[in-house]
Amino acid sequence: MPSIAKVILFFSSAKATAISVGLLGFCMSTTWFHASMDCAAGASNATFENGSATITVGLFDLISERKSCPSIGRDPEFFKVFAELGEIGPAPQILHVLCVLLLVLCLVSSCGSILISLYNSVSNPYETYMGPVGVYVCSSVSACLSFAVLVLFALNVFVNHMPEELVKSLSTLGPLKVRDPQIEMGLGYYLVIPYLALSLLAIGLIYLYQHAAYTHRREQQRPTQDAPKEIMMY
Repeated sequence: MPSIAKVILFFSSAKATAISVGLLGFCMSTTWFHASMDCAAGASNATFENGSATITVGLFDLISERKSCPSIGRDPEFFKVFAELGEIGPAPQILHVLCVLLLVLCLVSSCGSILISLYNSVSNPYETYMGPVGVYVCSSVSACLSFAVLVLFALNVFVNHMPEELVKSLSTLGPLKVRDPQIEMGLGYYLVIPYLALSLLAIGLIYLYQHAAYTHRREQQRPTQDAPKEIMMY
């Protein structure tokens, strides 16, 4: 049977990872950014006094809340993000799909970390992929992939100008010009940060166990190593 310290630390690692999975599941279902901007009909002499457009975007759904914007109505409308991204070009769509796939892989690797941690809390496996090494690998994959999602999604929003292009694609009566986008990253985006932190915490807890176990083994070996040679002969 594992020691009490091992049970506590591995169970705590599993608990931290389980909380991170809950956070990641919630963040995938909520808003990732909110953007508002001025808009005008796409004529050469267009002015930007016509109105404004506001969109709220999640990983899968888009809500349009446009106000007096030309070419499009005022009432809130609901769209599918993947379909709308397909209208504005391959690069934003590919990056968005990649972010979703990476988040799914994060969930899978986190579930693996939970299972391995719980298995170690009730048994004593060897130092294989089912031991601390497995927790290190799964949690490290989760942390690295979630960090990649933070970077890729931000690049898609600010470098590929995804909010502006989405508003333009929603126009049904002709070209649309937009300017002065005000972009706020949503709760879904920011929840990836505590998920990353909890993945690192899971790694830290297992490292703490291994360090304590190594220290304990060294202390048990020290009396024999420090004994006088005459005593050791007997």
